[in-house]
Amino acid sequence: MKHINLSFAACGFLGIYHLGAASALCRHGRKLLKDVKAFAGASGGSLVASVLLTAPDKIENCTQFTYTFAEEIRRQSFGAVTPGYDFMARLRSRMELILPANAHELAQNRLHVSITNTKTRENYLVSNFSSREDLIKVLLASSFVPIYAGLKPVEYKGQSDSHHSAAGNMGPRAVTKMETISPTSLDHGQSPRTISCSSFGVCA
Repeated sequence: MKHINLSFAACGFLGIYHLGAASALCRHGRKLLKDVKAFAGASGGSLVASVLLTAPDKIENCTQFTYTFAEEIRRQSFGAVTPGYDFMARLRSRMELILPANAHELAQNRLHVSITNTKTRENYLVSNFSSREDLIKVLLASSFVPIYAGLKPVEYKGQSDSHHSAAGNMGPRAVTKMETISPTSLDHGQSPRTISCSSFGVCA
């Protein structure tokens, strides 16, 4: 099989879908994963793509955290917007536990994260990471959801950035093939092919 690129679309609060798809790939799609040249993602999809690339053995750990995180938020008086509750700090703490020390090196030029400048509305892809902290900041910027995750967007290199909700602008420009995993229907003019994964871990 020729090299392919694997893209995880923006998913809002359906990140558990991406984790299920990643788990299925780890269990039943190892041959396909060996042929993946680059990973891409937007919003929650970028988080899953980063773990699948740098720490695939932690996918199940991420799934358990997601359930615990969701339950924790439900216990808050006003959910994630409860005064004093820091959604992004909680997410960061888990990322720091999951991502290995050399995550930025493993992700260098292989992970493409979609973020949007909140002032110019310009969307761009980041694939160069100078440090693990730099990688974490990019992932947080991509995952930031205004209001729900706070009022102040994540700053990356002096700019305020937030997640990109559209699924089309992901992955390196020069691709031989791109497969997109998404919990929602996509415009196939933007995405050459969509992989659909059922809750039973079967991808097609």
